[in-house]
Amino acid sequence: MSTFTAEIVGTAILILLGNGVVANVLLKGTKGEGAGWLVITLAWGASVFVAVAVVAPVSGAHINPAVTLALAVAGKFVWAKVPLYWTAQMLGAALGTALVWLMYRQHYAITEDGDAKLATFCTGPAIRNPLDNFASEVIGTFVLAFAVLMMAAPGVGLGAMDALPVAIVVLVIGLSLGGTTGYAINPARDLAPRLMHALLPIPGKRDSNWSYAWVPVAGPLSGAVLAAVLARALSST
Repeated sequence: MSTFTAEIVGTAILILLGNGVVANVLLKGTKGEGAGWLVITLAWGASVFVAVAVVAPVSGAHINPAVTLALAVAGKFVWAKVPLYWTAQMLGAALGTALVWLMYRQHYAITEDGDAKLATFCTGPAIRNPLDNFASEVIGTFVLAFAVLMMAAPGVGLGAMDALPVAIVVLVIGLSLGGTTGYAINPARDLAPRLMHALLPIPGKRDSNWSYAWVPVAGPLSGAVLAAVLARALSST
């Protein structure tokens, strides 16, 4: 498996399991309907564990453009490979969310709440305030990226043994910091599924909330850069 394919597979697994739990909790008539935030955050953490464990030996399991950027800024990943990884991550996220739609399409058909349907694809704020929402994504991603940078091997990224620690980091971000924006902390996790929401034939869907879409892209990338700057400063002291 090439690193490009591994990043597609890893990101697809992440989104299939992550957005899958949101669909299971929010869509009408599912076995998990109404299970709540704790189930969602636990499953997102577990999805990170599975994705990292599967592809880390091949690609370093970035599965997140913000992580790739942080590693590059920190000098732990070559810049020439960043576009390749970002492309694979976007394709993987689109594939993963398409599989969620395929699995739950009958439940999308009977769910009347357009906001709930959108939430199974991408994030949205609990209270809409672009600057505060942006800050939430910066802070959450800073925690994730800084933790990854402290674990990552130079030139690669994460190893299989890092799967559990990273999963715990994502779990606690969701439990502690996720209540404001739904903790995208991953541009591909939000942007590619939002695009798929716009393209897929989902009965009764609302608009894809493109006016908000910059927040879960710019926020995570900014948080990643800040984490990388701090990591470099600490490594040079």
